Amino acid sequence: MGLPRPAASPYSAAMKTPASEPLATDLQAAARALPKVLLHEHLDGGLRVATLLDLLQQRGLSPPVPGADALAAWFNSNAHAGSLEKYLEGFALTVAAMASTAGLRRVAFEAAEDAAADGAVLAEFRIAPLLFEAHGVAGEAAVEALLQGLADSPALPLLQRSGLIVCAMRHLPPSETLRAARLALRYQGLGVIGFDLAGAEKGHPPAEHAQALNLVRDAGLAITLHAGEADAAERVLEAARLGAARIGHGVHLVDAVRDPQRQHLVQEAITRGLHLEVCPTSNVHTGAATSIASHPITELWRAGVSLSYHTDNRLMSCISHSQEAAELLRHTPLTAVDLLAMARQAAEHSFLPAAQRQAALASLAAAPSTPN
Repeated sequence: MGLPRPAASPYSAAMKTPASEPLATDLQAAARALPKVLLHEHLDGGLRVATLLDLLQQRGLSPPVPGADALAAWFNSNAHAGSLEKYLEGFALTVAAMASTAGLRRVAFEAAEDAAADGAVLAEFRIAPLLFEAHGVAGEAAVEALLQGLADSPALPLLQRSGLIVCAMRHLPPSETLRAARLALRYQGLGVIGFDLAGAEKGHPPAEHAQALNLVRDAGLAITLHAGEADAAERVLEAARLGAARIGHGVHLVDAVRDPQRQHLVQEAITRGLHLEVCPTSNVHTGAATSIASHPITELWRAGVSLSYHTDNRLMSCISHSQEAAELLRHTPLTAVDLLAMARQAAEHSFLPAAQRQAALASLAAAPSTPN
């Protein structure tokens, strides 16, 4: 079950020894040194705090609290409020702040730079461009600004090491999802590499948007859908049957791992080669998991499910990819060898072109103790 683990790892001394300050520092360094593949990060959930304040000022908007430190603490408080509604409050703020072509371009550029600085060898970013229409930015203008921002990054340039996934908001009418799908297809091959359904999952199953998903699938654009975060394991397979090659979160698939009557769902996910984009810290913040230590990622990994770990929303959850890795190493039985194997699976399931996937895999293979 899961991948075999070599006995020795250069990271192991920093991972499972009882906590002390020097060892905590070693663990952070080991986590930062791990090469990473980022598949699941929302651009409107990952701004730098200083950038958010600057963009708010440019648009004549007031932050909920003054100053960078206070604003960071505000996001941290919302993340730990135990409420998805509180967690999501920040998105209204970030979308309003970003709602100019210059703002969108800047946020995308900085996201690529930050991901590279944190060890990403490939990165995919996602956003719902139609959200900016309410602020006067057309969907096409939003997509073009975001793509330009990614192209501006010398660290993770567009179509070499990064790409954009267009999201639709699942709680909106299917006609809006169709609009988002057509927008994504307009920029297919120009930097848009996938399509997603995001937003409130419970009560809004993916089948409600089957027409848009069929359109995207038939056009050959890759699909990743949020599923199994706030709804049942069955939604994960529903999304897969509608064309999703990857699943955002998918953590409730663990319920099928634990239920003999539903283990066929796990086997179907494995047989399909379905890949879960797991976001442990975000899952704790939104109530999908109770803690990192008890997070389903370990159980799903050991059951043989293909998965990887991601940030979801760096700003909202006050987390970086390296910090996400460090939390897993500190609080779960997972090792650096496991996290490297997850990164390899993420690269294999990336929506970027094959040449970029192979280059990322070569970088991962050069890392210490990469599994065979």
